[in-house]
Amino acid sequence: MANVTSPQYFHIVPFSSTAEDKLLISTVFTLFYLFGGLVNAVTIAVIYRDRHLHTPMYLLLCNLSIVDICYTSVIIPKLLDMVLSGNNAMSLPECFTQMYFFFWTGSTEDLLLLAMAYDRYVAICNPLHYQLILNRNACIFMITTIWVCGGLNGLFLLSSFMGLSFCHSDTLQHFFCDSKALTKISCRGTNLFSITMCIEFVLLGVCPFACTVASYVKIINVILCIKSMNGRKKAFSTCSSHLTVLLIYYVTVAVVIVMPSSQYASLLEQVFTLLYAIVAPMINPLIYSLRNKEVRRALWRLLGL
Repeated sequence: MANVTSPQYFHIVPFSSTAEDKLLISTVFTLFYLFGGLVNAVTIAVIYRDRHLHTPMYLLLCNLSIVDICYTSVIIPKLLDMVLSGNNAMSLPECFTQMYFFFWTGSTEDLLLLAMAYDRYVAICNPLHYQLILNRNACIFMITTIWVCGGLNGLFLLSSFMGLSFCHSDTLQHFFCDSKALTKISCRGTNLFSITMCIEFVLLGVCPFACTVASYVKIINVILCIKSMNGRKKAFSTCSSHLTVLLIYYVTVAVVIVMPSSQYASLLEQVFTLLYAIVAPMINPLIYSLRNKEVRRALWRLLGL
């Protein structure tokens, strides 16, 4: 009979376990964390200090930067501690706590991207009623709802893990306590998790993506009808920035979810998870800021240039 007693600790093995690779991993992730935190903090400061940017679009962008800082903070500090100290053990409560905050921030980012698509839809397709539809109270309510729903969704996902038992191994081939990596070493209770992930994939994957695509089809049709070349260019610039962020996020997440088992599946899952959980939060503000004249002008004003 198989031993179904869950271990008290998991051993996290990121990419590989050689000393040289650990030095490289710690250096790369430290640079990612510092640079990502800096650009997101600058974005928040610029939007907060400049009254011209106190609009729904930039309020959502500010919240996206906050989520991105939280996203990377859930993973990287603990990873660096394990790599630099040489102690790669993570207790079961620590693992589940990290998973919860990862689910929370991931769900919140997904809903924020959908809200940003809705904001652009109203601004371009119904500009005369933009201030009425997305007034201050509506924005505060929408953002509060997004954060609360993200937290509740994190609890919903975490609850599906409570019935898991781990008997195959206590080693996770990943750089944090990942849900898919946990199911690979589980020997009981994976059915509930599979059902939960299917529901999650539809509610926070397919539905938001379909709504976003539908809104941008309508937006593009409206933009093509704009006679002014400058107006058309400005609208395309704002929408292309958002579409770039959406493609990076949804494509990498989808690849991780649907990737079949293979010899290099574990390594590829870590690479694509790195893209959407670490790299994407780092480049999101760069994509928006570098392509947005108002943010650049606000940054120069903040720096006194």
